[in-house]
Amino acid sequence: MPQRNISVAVLYNHIGKDEYEDLRKVDAASLDFEPEYPIHVATAKEEYQAIVEALQAEDFHAQAINMRDDPSRLQSVLRRDPPDVIFNLVELFHDDPWLESAVAAIFDLYCIPYTGSPPFSLTLCRRKGLTKQVLLQNSVATPRFRVLKTPKVPRRHGLRYPLIVKPSREDASAGVEQDSVVVDFSQLTVRVGEMFERFDPPILIEEFIEGKELHVSVLGNNPPQVLPIIEFDFSELPEDHPSIITYDMKWNPLSLAYHKVHSRCPAQLAKRVEQRVKKHALEAYLVTSCRDYARIDMRLSKNNKPYVLEVNPNPDLTEGVSLMESAEAAGLSFSKTLRKIVDFALERRTE
Repeated sequence: MPQRNISVAVLYNHIGKDEYEDLRKVDAASLDFEPEYPIHVATAKEEYQAIVEALQAEDFHAQAINMRDDPSRLQSVLRRDPPDVIFNLVELFHDDPWLESAVAAIFDLYCIPYTGSPPFSLTLCRRKGLTKQVLLQNSVATPRFRVLKTPKVPRRHGLRYPLIVKPSREDASAGVEQDSVVVDFSQLTVRVGEMFERFDPPILIEEFIEGKELHVSVLGNNPPQVLPIIEFDFSELPEDHPSIITYDMKWNPLSLAYHKVHSRCPAQLAKRVEQRVKKHALEAYLVTSCRDYARIDMRLSKNNKPYVLEVNPNPDLTEGVSLMESAEAAGLSFSKTLRKIVDFALERRTE
């Protein structure tokens, strides 16, 4: 009797219109600059479908399921015909990213293996200040920082300029903009005030590390594998733009900055420096209890000292981008990488 294919539920939660659908109506010729990259990027639904099709190519019985902010939809799937594994792509619930970990906890209650990090890691890494304390307690370098619960900034804050100001409990570079890097107390107080007006507290201020921006992806568990490092080239940015990855650079193809920053993988680093960076990334992955896959955002100072900025469990899996760019540099195709992630989850299956 032929063996049945492993069933994979590619689970996501999406309600409302996808802003990238509106981009289909924009003519690239209408922009006041010539875009280097396509402005018509894949919608969330298209990206989920691409993952389904890649898993099907790896002989999994995969289907996409949208929770639509309705827990009963999830419960019906888990009770009626539970999949062998859930490919967890849920990032928020009822428009609240803090409920991301609660959804993962439901999978644990039903004893169904799922891809990615557990609730503890998802919750910890959303709190940037707490994550940095965990890193420091485990001797993983991270820029010196302060967490502000009110807009009042002490003049003697103990940090060295330049500083970068950003929300402490957001992800996807929300709130990170050209003006996020400040060079004196006057700019600091203005920027902090703006952040408190736009985002919930606390607000994080940390020393800005002049040097290289690196993304280091980690894949697997026993043992985890550090993939080839991505380095970003900021040389085409205007002189007044700091060398940082902003929200627009990541997500807004109608902005000039989106087209002026380029990735290089593998990064051009001396072997000893590369090993040091990978060691710090692996330690950050382990001490924050990440699982299966994650991306560690880092800065490399001008004297080649690595600093961990953030730990990102369950990062973006768009083909050819970020973690997947690193996987390709390691000789792993899109579908093979997804297969590995599913296999990691299946190893936790209880008979």
